Amino acid sequence: MRLDIQGLRAFAVLSVIIYHVAPLRLPGGFIGVDIFFVMSGYLIISSIVENIEEKKFSFQSFYNRRLSRL
Repeated sequence: MRLDIQGLRAFAVLSVIIYHVAPLRLPGGFIGVDIFFVMSGYLIISSIVENIEEKKFSFQSFYNRRLSRL
């Protein structure tokens, strides 16, 4: 488990929560959603690149993993 990713995730979630509880305290709290989307994209692309380098990538397994996360 990467602590840097976990720290960013915590920051993103907390900023959204604070924004919803007290919007005047953190008016830009919705930026946490953007951070979360960027992190997700980074992790997904990293996984794809790793699988391609190991010659294990397939669209079927990729989409099966995405569907199982929903």
